[in-house]
Amino acid sequence: MAQIQYYGTGRRKSSVARVYLVPGNGNVTINGKDMAAYFGKKTLEMIVRQPLELTETTGRFDVRVNATGGGSTGQAGAIRMGIARALLEADPDYRLPLKRAGFLTRDSRMKERHKYGLKKARRAPQFSKR
Repeated sequence: MAQIQYYGTGRRKSSVARVYLVPGNGNVTINGKDMAAYFGKKTLEMIVRQPLELTETTGRFDVRVNATGGGSTGQAGAIRMGIARALLEADPDYRLPLKRAGFLTRDSRMKERHKYGLKKARRAPQFSKR
């Protein structure tokens, strides 16, 4: 018998998170590790749990995540977006609260590329008149 699961993809900066929601009791597993062991910061755990708390589905779903790229903050943001998209698949009525909270909007801020002739994206070499 096939198990019901809902899927959502989240992205932020250079991080990508593939999120699966499975009926369960609220366990969050990221890359095979428990969320507390994976992140180690309460603020990042709070960011990940925001969509579940907003829709009051914290204890209804187990969350399995495959996160790649970027750093821990980018991955937390990507996971949050992935969870929000998966919740939409589970129940389309969640769209309005999730949209109002901004969890469905892709954060388009990325690191700017390095340009030739400069030291970084915008940092020019030091100038001296003499």
